[in-house]
Amino acid sequence: MNLINLIVVLVVIGVILWLINNYIPMDGTIKKILNVVVVIVVVLWLLSAFGLLGPMSGIRIG
Repeated sequence: MNLINLIVVLVVIGVILWLINNYIPMDGTIKKILNVVVVIVVVLWLLSAFGLLGPMSGIRIG
């Protein structure tokens, strides 16, 4: 993945999260949980994209 694609994906994720936080009425606790989950997923994706985490296909949930 090249750097331009990475930046575009991060900007799109940020804009979508901003739109959800500003225009969808939710309880503050749910918004905080959503923000934390999105940040964790993005950090894991970035670590995988830079080769620091390894392939995500090896991770099993459940």
